[in-house]
Amino acid sequence: MLDVGTALVQAAERAPDRLAVVAGADRLTYRAWLDRALRLAGGLEGQRIATVLQNTLDAATLHWACQLSGKLIVPLNWRLKGEEIDYCLADAEADSVVFGPEAAEAVAASPRAQSIRRIEAGPALDALLQAPPATPAASAEDWSVMLYTSGTTGRPKGVPRRHRAERAAAIAHVAQNRYAPGEVALGVMPLYHTMGVRSLLASALVDGVFVCQPRFDPGAALDLIEAEGVTALYLAPTLYHDLLAHPAFSRERVRSVRKLGFAGASMTDDLLQRLDAAFRPELFVNHYGSSEIYTFTVCPDAPAKPGSAGKAGLNQRIRVRSLDGTRDAAPGEEGEILAVLASDEAFEGYWRRPDADARALRDGWYHTGDTGRLDEDGDLFVTGRVDDMVVTGGENVSPVEIESVLSLHPAVAEVAVAGLPDERWGQVVAAFVVPKGEATAEALDAHCKASALADFKRPRRYVFVNEIPKSPVGKILRRLLAAPDGEAKA
Repeated sequence: MLDVGTALVQAAERAPDRLAVVAGADRLTYRAWLDRALRLAGGLEGQRIATVLQNTLDAATLHWACQLSGKLIVPLNWRLKGEEIDYCLADAEADSVVFGPEAAEAVAASPRAQSIRRIEAGPALDALLQAPPATPAASAEDWSVMLYTSGTTGRPKGVPRRHRAERAAAIAHVAQNRYAPGEVALGVMPLYHTMGVRSLLASALVDGVFVCQPRFDPGAALDLIEAEGVTALYLAPTLYHDLLAHPAFSRERVRSVRKLGFAGASMTDDLLQRLDAAFRPELFVNHYGSSEIYTFTVCPDAPAKPGSAGKAGLNQRIRVRSLDGTRDAAPGEEGEILAVLASDEAFEGYWRRPDADARALRDGWYHTGDTGRLDEDGDLFVTGRVDDMVVTGGENVSPVEIESVLSLHPAVAEVAVAGLPDERWGQVVAAFVVPKGEATAEALDAHCKASALADFKRPRRYVFVNEIPKSPVGKILRRLLAAPDGEAKA
């Protein structure tokens, strides 16, 4: 199989003068973008390049530069705080970090970052473009990217993926979303997230246009969709919610959009119906997958069967295993969702985490940690998470990490965190607190803001309760907290 970087080379050979990327005032053809990526690859030193960037031309070009040169890129969430960046840099053994102004303070707070090569976006990064262009040197077996995903312990896990897995996932993405040559994609899903990476790679595979939006703003997104004639959107449900809610939204402004896709979280039936009516798309795809194995299932007509994640993707087989792990679940029975590890899109195990491998990789199957059920037609419905991870706005948030922070507040006797349904975010992080003395939501929020906890992980709701529901062995029963009437009972 070819390596990932070859996709950009191929596009430059097929359509050298076709527009490839739009980023603010910058508009590069495939010929120019390939040259820029190769020059950046020639100027980069080291083999493991961490990035802490919004979706800029620099971020997209750095991804291609690493793919062309055989360097491993480690894209990190630009909203992380210094302590979290420090952990990831050390864990990944990064030898360089490239960051934007939005992450400068957090990078400065990371001791590990001070011991490796630091390059701030702007003149310092531009200077690397003066280097002679590198010669493409990657192979299908090289490591391509290491994404970080949250775990039940609160510490993020590295997910290293080879070029062959990344390319297979991108090709499947093109097929499953029926992208046509010249497709114009809004590049706003973060490039530290598997959805953002897939949009970038898929654009090159179809000689399309990648329209960068550094961070999501619904008004700016509408402007870009209208001005650039965006034809395909692939977003988390929260972003769709905000597009529809914006006062400047109109059918006329998004008339160029023919294909909708969503992933990262479930979508409410109401939002699904409103999007279908507003956009009237030719295709509306629900994609269910993960950083570890890009595709689990695909539903190519989401409005026809609301809530369905569809059937196994092109490179996948799935099973729903009974919650006690002894058998395959019967139709309609909830169980844990498993995906086959033989998939061309699959990773090979977590980075330096044999404990996580032991839990998730068993007998040739990846145990997703998600619960779901198959209906009589064999379509999958995802119902939750085994480990009670909160998925808010497409981001995974560990309850344990937040509980650890809140437990340090002197007015907190006990705390449990769970996700509560929310139309905009899918879920919001809610903290159920047994108070000790005088506790207020304002004081606890200030405590979280002053901690190392990233802002997007902060609880958006505080519920003060007399006790936390627990099992006979002391395990917090988060499902009781997150039940529709849980807040009322509290």
